[in-house]
Amino acid sequence: MRLYLHSIRRTRHPLVRFLSLLLGLAVIGVLLVFGLVVAGVLLVGGAILLAIRQWKHGHAPARPVTSAAKNQPAVLEGEFRVLHPGQH
Repeated sequence: MRLYLHSIRRTRHPLVRFLSLLLGLAVIGVLLVFGLVVAGVLLVGGAILLAIRQWKHGHAPARPVTSAAKNQPAVLEGEFRVLHPGQH
């Protein structure tokens, strides 16, 4: 079984070639505008969400610091072992 793909032959008529060029440019323009609109919506939506989060975070009541929270170390301690190459 053979698969034959017919090649698209370009027409020689100058008006048809010009109209196909205009159609291609119009499609590219529509896709470009659509992409810019989507990017703008995402940018504005992200800015609104960021502003809402900042507003909620700024108006959150401050929690009182307890003595247990003061005694918690800022660094976690642990035991470590150095592994050298070839040593498993």
